[in-house]
Amino acid sequence: MGLFSRDIHSMDALCVHGLQDIFYAENQILKSLPNMIEKAASGELRKGLQTHLGETKKQVRRLEQVFRMHGKEPQGSNCPAIDGILEEADDIMGEVDDKNVLDAAMIAAAQAVEHYEITRYGALMAWAKELGRADCARVLGQNLAEEKATDKKLTALAEKRVNPAAERRTRPAGGSRKASPSRARSRPAKPSRATRKSKRPAAKSKRTAGGR
Repeated sequence: MGLFSRDIHSMDALCVHGLQDIFYAENQILKSLPNMIEKAASGELRKGLQTHLGETKKQVRRLEQVFRMHGKEPQGSNCPAIDGILEEADDIMGEVDDKNVLDAAMIAAAQAVEHYEITRYGALMAWAKELGRADCARVLGQNLAEEKATDKKLTALAEKRVNPAAERRTRPAGGSRKASPSRARSRPAKPSRATRKSKRPAAKSKRTAGGR
């Protein structure tokens, strides 16, 4: 059904529907993470995904707590957005053969998921505060903080380890990076001191004694 539905007529209903959206998303993520962990070649990436799997389980329990705080039973609502993001991630994992390149692709896919979650939790916190439910906002804020921290860790891992490893792995054998055009151009050699001296105009000969 998605977040924007015709059956939403109040801010409270919007908030509850948003909870159903992210509850569905988190449960779908729980199903997809084990496959990503299995395919990860980098030990650091595998460990990071395993850590986030544990965090996601806790996040689902927090969402159940927020549902109860609203007097609602925890339940999900189909979310086409997260389904599309996870489907794309699954497609990538089936198309990339090189393990190092696959790690780089999986980090990008995982961050797409994180960014979706960050926007949803940010909106839910704002709505909860507007409804005077600071208690709900605090619980949701714990999930949001974990999603942001995971996103930063993935960025650092990609930049320092995974992306450089993927680039080296796919570089042609014996090849090297091409120098940038500015550095590739050879600067004109400075003339030697002897050369500069030889190019000076010859000094005029002194007049002979008595001459004009």
